[in-house]
Amino acid sequence: MLILEKDSHLHRLLKMEMRVYCPECRREQEHAVLAQSRQTRVRCMVCGSVHQVAPAKEQSPLLVKTIVSEEDTSRICGIELSAEEPCQIGDHHVAVCGEEYIGIEITAIERGQQRVRKARAKDITALWSRKIEEVLVRVSVHDGRATVPLVLRVSGEEPFVVGEVYRVGNRRFRIAHMKMRDGAALRHEGQKGLARKIRRIYGYPL
Repeated sequence: MLILEKDSHLHRLLKMEMRVYCPECRREQEHAVLAQSRQTRVRCMVCGSVHQVAPAKEQSPLLVKTIVSEEDTSRICGIELSAEEPCQIGDHHVAVCGEEYIGIEITAIERGQQRVRKARAKDITALWSRKIEEVLVRVSVHDGRATVPLVLRVSGEEPFVVGEVYRVGNRRFRIAHMKMRDGAALRHEGQKGLARKIRRIYGYPL
């Protein structure tokens, strides 16, 4: 235990720590980084187990111009999509409208001078949409080796809580942390975020 505490202090000074999923503890824990190459070798600072962590590959999303209609008014907003992500009429997303985040359904897609039913985000000139109450929440469930992407369709006002257990189909997972659309990260157990304000949920399987 004294050795572990000494290593913890050294790695904290050298900024060689990361918070990742521990397969022994079966939850996210602080880890000391032992070596870095294609995969990162880490040691859990709670149980002491050593394992490999695959590097995270997340590309910055595009903000696609989106016209949102609500009753008799329209306004220009944006939705975040990865460059290669397909978008089609009928899809549900969360639009960023200034300080607001609202659920929308895509009603038309403009690609250059054409109106199409489906296109990749990088090819889209503009989207037309209508306001709805439901939103899609994206979830990444990581077991230490692979990440499984999941999607939840819920009310925009649905709360999600760090540390609580949720189910998608036959998969159960516990929320480890959440990235919010305003750039905040919720990591502490009991912290809560509304579905329409969540960019992505990160969890581990049960």
